[in-house]
Amino acid sequence: MKHYLGIFTIITFALTVSLTGCSESDTANPMTTTSDEESANQLTLDQTYDNVRNGAHLILKYYSNEKAFKGTVENDTNAVLQQVRVEIHLYDSATGKSTAELGPTTPQDLAPGESLDIVLPEEGPAFDRWTAHPEVGPSSSSGEGEGSGEHGGAGGEGGNEGGGG
Repeated sequence: MKHYLGIFTIITFALTVSLTGCSESDTANPMTTTSDEESANQLTLDQTYDNVRNGAHLILKYYSNEKAFKGTVENDTNAVLQQVRVEIHLYDSATGKSTAELGPTTPQDLAPGESLDIVLPEEGPAFDRWTAHPEVGPSSSSGEGEGSGEHGGAGGEGGNEGGGG
């Protein structure tokens, strides 16, 4: 029995070391995700979003004096990213509920290394927290997640990228 316990301990230790090594390798780079769900980490109004998702590096900040979110999205890959767009979800921390969604911006293909200025004006009820994410590729039409039915409202066309970000 002690033999099996020893083997189990060695395997557990080896797995722990290998998983820890993998997670520490990305600490110097922005977080990379592949999900199309909005970020679970809600930011305060003075925080900056800086994240890479599906090769699209989005840096975004809220400017209260301009009542707008401004930043850039850049293609960090060696291939063209198709239909890159950005959206923002606004939240009220008192209720924990989403108050509005801004975007998505007009989809645009980005060549490797190419960046795009993003400007999305604030709209909707008061908010004190927000999340953002870039999306890459065609929108799904399944009715789940980021389908075309979800984005018929505010910001779809009027919230595109602007100059002078």
